[in-house]
Amino acid sequence: MDENKIGTAVIVFPGGGYSHLAINKEGNKVAEWLNTMGITAYVLKYRLPTDQIMKDKTTGPLQDAQEAIRYVRRNAAKWNINKNKIGIIGFSAGGHLASTLATHYSEKVYQSTDTTNARPNFSLLIYPVISMNSEITHLGSQTNLLGNQASASSIEKFSNELQVTSETPEAFLVHASDDTVVSAKNSIVYYEALIKHKVPAELHLYEKGGHGFGLGKEHSSKYWTTDCQNWLKEHKYVD
Repeated sequence: MDENKIGTAVIVFPGGGYSHLAINKEGNKVAEWLNTMGITAYVLKYRLPTDQIMKDKTTGPLQDAQEAIRYVRRNAAKWNINKNKIGIIGFSAGGHLASTLATHYSEKVYQSTDTTNARPNFSLLIYPVISMNSEITHLGSQTNLLGNQASASSIEKFSNELQVTSETPEAFLVHASDDTVVSAKNSIVYYEALIKHKVPAELHLYEKGGHGFGLGKEHSSKYWTTDCQNWLKEHKYVD
């Protein structure tokens, strides 16, 4: 890992439709890429929503995401991290969890041991599921998180474009226009909500790339890592 001079840290949320975790392509490899920029990276192996071990499976992943931010922030001085430069990156359903954390960071979903702030300083959302609205959501993610008979209130609560405020962290978003698994409308509605609330945001829509391209291999989507690095530089998270 390059020396972390600025002190930026990023927690990685792999995707997998809330049914599994793409831990290598959207986790470990992403952490290694972040390391090349001098960013300290952590891959979060968050619990998947299940009624078997959770009283409320809709908040299980969010509990882990909140605690991950708090854990890194608590140990920031020890780990040479700037507690005000802790970001998150999420892919697909991991992007839903990341945007859920970005909009529900202050919601009390478990008993924390202290008052450490769970708000991420920035979000990097890569072909994310944002909305639970059945017209644009990824139905597998919706079913796995909210159940087969999702209530209108839970759909609204976890449609994160509806939960944006002026306090929502700044964001960089990536999507391919030809994504047939998770509609690019997810990124678009979140971007529009951020702009409406005057939150700094940047959205890159690439002509080709489909879904699940990870760090990018072909077509125009392969340029997203360069665009993301430029955004991180612009916002003083990397040199």
